[in-house]
Amino acid sequence: MNTPRWVYQKIAEELGVRESQVSAAVALLDDGSTVPFIARYRKEATGMLDDAQLRHLEERLRYLRELEERRNTILESIRDQGKLTDELEAQIMAADTKARLEDIYLPFKPKRRTKAQIAREAGLEPLADGLLTDPAQDPETTAQAFVTADVPDVQAALNGARAILVERFAEDADLIGDLRERMWSRGRLGSKVRPGAEEAGAKYADYFDFAEPFTKIPSHRALAMFRGEKEEILDLAVDPLTDEDAERPGPTAYELAIAHRFGIENRGRPGDTWLASCVRWAWRTRILVNLSLDLRMRVRQAAEEEAIRVFAGNLRDLLLAAPAGTRPTMGLDPAYRTGVKVAVVDATGKVVATTAIYPHKPQGQWNESLVTLEKLVREHGVELISIGNGTASRETDHLAGELIKLRPELKLTKVMVSEAGASVYSASSFASRELPELDVSLRGAVSIARRLQDPLAELVKIEPKSIGVGQYQHDLAEGALSRSLDAVVEDCVNAVGVDVNTASAPLLARVSGISNTLAENIVTHRENQGPFRARTALQEVPRLGQKAFEQCAGFLRIRGGAEPLDGSSVHPESYPLARRIAKAAGGDVQTLLGNERSLQGLRPADFVDETNGLPTVTDVINELKKPGRDPRPTFKTATFTEGVETVADLKPGMRLEGVVTNVAAFGAFVDVGVHQDGLVHISAMSHSYVKDPRDVVKPGDVVRVKVLEVDVPRNRVSLTLRLDDDLPATKDPSNSSARPRRANKAQQGSGQPKRPAPQGAMADALRRAGLQAPDSGA
Repeated sequence: MNTPRWVYQKIAEELGVRESQVSAAVALLDDGSTVPFIARYRKEATGMLDDAQLRHLEERLRYLRELEERRNTILESIRDQGKLTDELEAQIMAADTKARLEDIYLPFKPKRRTKAQIAREAGLEPLADGLLTDPAQDPETTAQAFVTADVPDVQAALNGARAILVERFAEDADLIGDLRERMWSRGRLGSKVRPGAEEAGAKYADYFDFAEPFTKIPSHRALAMFRGEKEEILDLAVDPLTDEDAERPGPTAYELAIAHRFGIENRGRPGDTWLASCVRWAWRTRILVNLSLDLRMRVRQAAEEEAIRVFAGNLRDLLLAAPAGTRPTMGLDPAYRTGVKVAVVDATGKVVATTAIYPHKPQGQWNESLVTLEKLVREHGVELISIGNGTASRETDHLAGELIKLRPELKLTKVMVSEAGASVYSASSFASRELPELDVSLRGAVSIARRLQDPLAELVKIEPKSIGVGQYQHDLAEGALSRSLDAVVEDCVNAVGVDVNTASAPLLARVSGISNTLAENIVTHRENQGPFRARTALQEVPRLGQKAFEQCAGFLRIRGGAEPLDGSSVHPESYPLARRIAKAAGGDVQTLLGNERSLQGLRPADFVDETNGLPTVTDVINELKKPGRDPRPTFKTATFTEGVETVADLKPGMRLEGVVTNVAAFGAFVDVGVHQDGLVHISAMSHSYVKDPRDVVKPGDVVRVKVLEVDVPRNRVSLTLRLDDDLPATKDPSNSSARPRRANKAQQGSGQPKRPAPQGAMADALRRAGLQAPDSGA
C-alpha cells in the first residue's frame, strides 16, 4: 500500500522513534506480519519496537490512512466544482486531523439549499459584503436598493444578508477550529434530571444537577451521564462559559472572537449594531449548536478511549494471571435452588466426572453433599477446588472449607475464581462441540475448573467483552472495543506460547498467523494423524502455507518432540544460530537447553552476523538458558478470614486478605470473602499520588486491606490498602454518600487534581458494586 511519507513522520514523532523504524514496521504489517511476530522476531528491522509501540503504530496508521483517503476525496470534490485554488489545496494538505479537514471542506460540501444560498440567488450578497466592509452605511437605507419581487421589503433584505454572513462566519475553518479549542478548555458538560424521572432514575441521583469541565470529567462519570441521557433520565447540555464569563456583561468571549476575525467592532457607526446582532445570531443559532455536538462527541470519544484502555488493561491482567497448572481440579458452579454443579477435570483439563449437589436451601443436603465431594476427590485425586464467585458462592466456599477441615489428609486447596463469561461459554457453539454430552449447566462448572488450571487457555474461548472486567462496555464503540480486546488476547497468547498438541481451536486461532479455519485444520490433523512430533510437520496441515508457518512457528510449542528447540520460543529460522551457540558453549542443543551455567559466559556480540543481529542473538541465548519459560507469575491464593462470611461480619479496622476482582478509573474492587466486593478508592491506594489504579494493583492480585467503613443496609464496604489509615468518624449511614458536586470556580481554575472524599466516593461506587450502575459501569 502506498503510504505518504508524512504518515511515517507523524507516527515517528508521536512514538519518539526514527522514521526508518516506522517505515520498516509498516512494510512488515502490510506484508501480512502480525504485531506479536514483528515484536518478537523482527527486532533488527524495527529497531526493537515493542508490542505496545507497534499497537499504537497500527492504530494510528489506520487513522492516518483514513485521513489521507478522505483528503483525496475532498480534493477531488472541490476540484470538480472548479473551486480548488493553490491556497485552498495547501490548507487541505496541511490538515492533520479529520476535524480540521471537515472544517475546511464545510463551505464546499454539497448541501441542500440554505437560506444563505437563497439570499445569494436573490442578489443579496453585495448587501452583506457592503455592510460588512463599510459599517458607516445605514443598514435599512442601504437595503432599500435591494427590494425586488423576490425580496419584498427591507427586513427581508437584511435577513437574507444576515443569513449570508452567518454562513460565512460558521464556515470559516480557522475561526471554528479556534472556537472549538477555546470551548474545550473553558466549557463544561452539565446534566439535570428530567421532570418526573427522579424516582425511576434514582441511581443517577449524583447527576441530577451536575456540571464538570470538559478537560477534567473522568471517563466513568462522562459515560454515566450519557447512559442517563440514553435512558431518558437526564438532559445533558454544553455550557461554553465559565462562571467568570457568565458574570461578564456584554458579548461573550466567543462572540468577540468572531467579531475580531471579521473586523467587526462597535464604534458607534450605523451598521455596527446590526453586524453585532449578526455575530450574536451566528453564535447562538449555528456555531454554538454545531460545536456543542462536536464537543459532546469529543467527550464521549475521550471517555470511550479511556474505558477501552481500562478494559484492555484489566483483560490483559486476567489473561496473564498465574495458572494453577496441570493439577486435577474440581469446579463448583454455585446456586441455591437448582443446586451446585460439579465437574472434575484431570491434569490435562479432560472432564472425568460431573454431578450436582444440593447443600443449600431449600433442599439443605449438606452432609450428603460433603460425602459426594469427598468421594469424587478421592476417586480422581483432586488437588484444587475452583469455586465460581456468583450466587451462593460464599456458602459453597464454606462447604469446601468444611471438607478441607474434616479431611486434612486430602491436602486440598480451594480458590474462588471469577465466573464472568462462564454462562456465555456454556451456551456457545464451541462448548456444544467440545462438550456435546454435557448439559449447559454442567459446562459452566467445567469452565470454572479449567480457568483455574490455565486462565488464558480457557478465557480465550469466550468473547472478550463478555468477560466483564470493564467499565460501560455495552456503551462503547463496538469496532474500537473489539480491535483493542482482540489485540490484547493476541498479545497475551503469543507472549505465553501454545502447546500445539493440547491447545483448543479458539486458543490456536489467537496465535500469530493462524486463522479460525487454520486452527480447526490443525486440530483435525492432530486428531486424525496423532500428535505433532516437529514444528515442520505443521506444513502438512491443509492451507497452512509458508507465510502462516513463518508467523506462527515460534509461538507454538511441541514438548518431547524430535527437535528439542521445538519446545522453546526460538524460531525455526534461528535454529542454525542456536546450534552454533551451543557448539561454542561446548555441547549440543539437547544437553545445553536450560543449562544456564554453561551459557553464562557467552558474549552475544560474538555471534552477530549478516543474518542475525544482536537482539536476536541475545533472545536466543536467553531462551536456551530458560527454554519455554512462562512469563506469568507463580500461582498463589488468598486466605479468607474464618468467621467473616457476610458484610455484617465486617468491622471497621479489620485487616483482611483478599483478591482484586476488578480495577476501574476510580479504584479497585476487592473480594474479601463476604459476597460483596469492597472498594479501595483511588485516594486510599497509596500514600503517594496515584494517577492510574492499575499502577498499584491488577485483577487477580492478592492484597492486604483494612476495613474503613461498613454499611450493612446498603451492602457497601470501604477498604484501604494503606493499613495505617485512621478510621473515619462515625456517621449516620443514611447520609454516607457524598455525591459529585458541580464544579466551582476554584476547581475550574486549579491545576491540582480534585477527588471526592474517599469514603463518599467509595459509597457512590459501592452502590454500584457488581458493575450494575453508573460509576462502576457495567
